[in-house]
Order: sequence, then structure tokens, then C-alpha cells
Amino acid sequence: MARRLRPVELDFAESAPVRLAFTTRLSAAPGAVYRALAEEVADTPVWFSSVAAARPLDGGAGREVRLRGGVFFRETIMATDPGERYAYRIDETNTPGVRALLEDWRLRPAGPGTLVRWTMAGEGPALFRLAMRAAGPGIGQSFRGAMRALDRHLAQAETA
Repeated sequence: MARRLRPVELDFAESAPVRLAFTTRLSAAPGAVYRALAEEVADTPVWFSSVAAARPLDGGAGREVRLRGGVFFRETIMATDPGERYAYRIDETNTPGVRALLEDWRLRPAGPGTLVRWTMAGEGPALFRLAMRAAGPGIGQSFRGAMRALDRHLAQAETA
């Protein structure tokens, strides 16, 4: 059953009670990484194995994402700075315990490639905070795997 979450602003990425941040380097340029994140939403399951389906909503102002295992999110896009930043807030989910959630993707040139920093910021009761922190290593592993797959996907697209 879907629940509405508390609407938060971009500064929540810095002020949330729980913040998980992961960084990795990709060989693809920031513009290509940004397009994959923000513009080619329906292709997300190709490179992010946790995602079963993703689609833009409201002319690109939002997204709907379904994870493997049945979790879903309805999101509002909060920042679209091509080649630099893509952030969204989760407005509805069936995930128990969470009160607010925001994800913030930052991109920086790193030689010919991109340094990607992904922050997941959340708020919820003590059990949610504990669970999110405990899940951090697994979430980080999922992020790194997704970024390796995205890098391969973008390299194949470049040579096609």
C-alpha cells in the first residue's frame, strides 16, 4: 500500500538524519552519464539490476520506479543540471517506516571520465534509521555494480 512521504527540499541531502553517500569513477563523460540518469529513464533496468522498471511521469517532472521484490517509488525531480546534478525526492512508496527520502546524484569531470557521487538521504523512526545504516554496505555494493554496468552500457552505445 502506497504512503505519501514528507516533502523535502534539496538541502535534505545535507541535513537528513541518515545519509549514505557513495562515490566512484566512470570512464564515460559527465554528459553521457547525466543523459543515462535523467533522460533515458526507461533504460535504467538495463544497467541497474535492482530496478525492474522505470518511467518518466508528468512530462519528465517525475518518475515511477519499481524495484525487484515489489518496492515502488513515485518521485518528483528536484534538480536537473545537465552534466552536473540530478536529484529527486520520493513522494510515495510502499516501503515501511520511511518518512522522507531524497536521492542526489552529483557528477564531476575526472579526466576524460566522470566522478559520480550518489547520496541517499532518509528520515524515519529509530528502526528505519538503524536498518538504513545496516543496509549501507549492500546499497554501496549495488551502486558500484550499477555504475560498472552503466559504464559498460555507455561504452557499447558509443561504439555502436
